Amino acid sequence: MSRPESSRPDSSSPSTSSPSPSAARDVPPEAGVNPGTHRLVPRAPAISWWMLLLTTTAILMTSVDHQILPAVLPQVSEQFGLTAQEAGLINSVYFAGLVAGGIIFGYISDRIGTGYRRSWTWNVAMLFAIIGGALTFGLAGSFIAFLLLRIPMGVSRGGSEPVNVAMVAEWWPKEHRGFAVGVHHTGFPIGQFLAGALIAIVLGSAHWSAAFLVIPMLGIPIIIGQAFLGRKKHQATVYRKIEEMDLTPPLEELSTRSDGSFWAPVKEALRHKNVRWAVVLCFLFLWGEAGVVTFLTTQLRGLGMDVSDAILVSGASGLTGWIGQVVWGTLSDRLGRKFAIAFLIIGWVGSLLAMIFIHDLTTAWIILLVWGLFRNAPFPVVYALLVDSVPKAAGTALGIMIGVALGVSGIFASAVSGIVITQLGFTWHYLVLAAICLVGFIPLARITETVRVARKHTPEPSAPA
Repeated sequence: MSRPESSRPDSSSPSTSSPSPSAARDVPPEAGVNPGTHRLVPRAPAISWWMLLLTTTAILMTSVDHQILPAVLPQVSEQFGLTAQEAGLINSVYFAGLVAGGIIFGYISDRIGTGYRRSWTWNVAMLFAIIGGALTFGLAGSFIAFLLLRIPMGVSRGGSEPVNVAMVAEWWPKEHRGFAVGVHHTGFPIGQFLAGALIAIVLGSAHWSAAFLVIPMLGIPIIIGQAFLGRKKHQATVYRKIEEMDLTPPLEELSTRSDGSFWAPVKEALRHKNVRWAVVLCFLFLWGEAGVVTFLTTQLRGLGMDVSDAILVSGASGLTGWIGQVVWGTLSDRLGRKFAIAFLIIGWVGSLLAMIFIHDLTTAWIILLVWGLFRNAPFPVVYALLVDSVPKAAGTALGIMIGVALGVSGIFASAVSGIVITQLGFTWHYLVLAAICLVGFIPLARITETVRVARKHTPEPSAPA
């Protein structure tokens, strides 16, 4: 029998009640281990599904915001007379803001509180994108102004993702965490495709700066929805129903707050080697992604495509991206996180090498659709691994991973790729990116599996009465 809702402790005091029967049976004694599942079809309360829909829409908006600059980079470069190296500098400044946003907002979300309290932190992070976009539209008349306004957009991008990932993980049964984070991350490939279509529509009737105004404003209804759904009473209902389903609640309490010293959440996150090696692994993946997307539209334009076709096909990976995320996020709950990541490294390397052979619109569609099967899939698997490893410091761990891995890779990848393209061309550009991703097997070998891999077995006969 599950605990009544009123008996579940909140963050104001330590938990003193004993774990529920289902939790005691399902959670192994090892810290940081996910019980795994035999099921491929997930089970969860209705509110968990609604939260998944809302957070997926939120990550879609984050993805669209992230694609604005690469999509309009040729127009920006033309207006301000920029070289490829100078264009890479713009993206580097944006990623510097992303580093700060990921670390700061991930840390704050643990300090303010996990669970339902994370929605407050996420809403503030999204406001940075809306304000930064409006200022870009109104004030970016010079290169320096445009450059500086990449900072609040980067802060929003870096801050919203770790908090959003932690939220969806904390509203779903632990057994189906990989599935939930994988479905949640389908917002990225869908956003990558929709960004091209939306920006192409805006550019068809307005100046490129209008994209920074119109698109972030679409996040306002999501903020309102998150403020309504992400409430204590809704989370309490979710936890009660998860136990009634004989599954494991994601956390022992509805919400906890980090105590101790100022650096306590950071120390809690970094003490686990999985967090440290996950940062390195995702740094390599994200270096490859930043290197591709920053100059993909420029490459396609150089092949003679018009602006609309180049922008649209640059988002083609979004059409297939959801497949890899859902499939490998779900399978990682059953087969293990490391097995899924190893497969995806191979797919990434093959896709990057194939991009050398893009020479017209048709080959661009084919190769980028294939890349979509692998492009975003590693990240939800790694995020689920991090939440498995350090559940009480998930915001900080994800913030460090996203801020450092995504931010630092973006700072260097854009600048280095610009130099490689300028000096050696796109063939060497993709060879370098493929080699960087292949190095990912080194940190993967040092990561400890967090899923107790489910294996079918014959049940033991019951004892005679």
